Amino acid sequence: MGQVITAARQEWIGPFTGLSPRQFRKLVGVVAERGGAQIADGRPGRQWALPLADRVLLVAVYWRTNLTLRQVGPLFGISHAAAHRVVDTLSALLALAPVRRRGPDEVCIVDGTLVPLRDRSLAARSKNYRYSANVQIAIDANTRLVTAVGDPLPGNRNDCQAYRDSGIDRALAGGHVMADGAYQGNPGVIIPYRKPRDGSELEAWQEDLNAVHRSVRARVEHALARMKNWKILRDHRRKARTLHDTAAGIAYLHNLAATG
Repeated sequence: MGQVITAARQEWIGPFTGLSPRQFRKLVGVVAERGGAQIADGRPGRQWALPLADRVLLVAVYWRTNLTLRQVGPLFGISHAAAHRVVDTLSALLALAPVRRRGPDEVCIVDGTLVPLRDRSLAARSKNYRYSANVQIAIDANTRLVTAVGDPLPGNRNDCQAYRDSGIDRALAGGHVMADGAYQGNPGVIIPYRKPRDGSELEAWQEDLNAVHRSVRARVEHALARMKNWKILRDHRRKARTLHDTAAGIAYLHNLAATG
């Protein structure tokens, strides 16, 4: 067998995870604490073919490159069926942990992103002309770290409704929330001033506040762009029920990479 990818060689870690070796070791430790070291399927005697660090790296490679599991498996010297079991088992263990209760002075920024999805049980034709899911993401306005990921919804669901139906409104309860004008009608969400219905112009001070709002709100768009460096969020081929764990896992990797 030729050369395979392994976490024992640190040069593989950065390109495929976006993390430093130290951050990757921390990630493996978190997965181990959550039960990642257990044997395959919980069946006595059925040991994993790969050590835990390699299994975590395999999931990161799959998310980062969006290769098929028939392609990823041989890169690690295992079958595609074994690669499926690794991804199915570890994805949930990599998911973003619930954040501590938010203080009244904390500010989060929320926005939705469309993730192209092959599973038509959830996907719907959306404004990007593809069958997609709407995933709501919230970040802390100061640290720019992802604080919450909503449950995926059909891509034709507007952000105003998705904010409530995804459950992210409950995750963000207790603090200030900023969003764009699409979230109009959601109590407690700070949106830009809108032009009056009579067609008159906004006051100068309202235009100034809108400019500040735009500059701050752009931070969530930058975070979404960085998360989509993990290419699986550009074309999710797996079942729709796995999308939340995938997005939450990538959010955790994004946070680790951002904290240095």
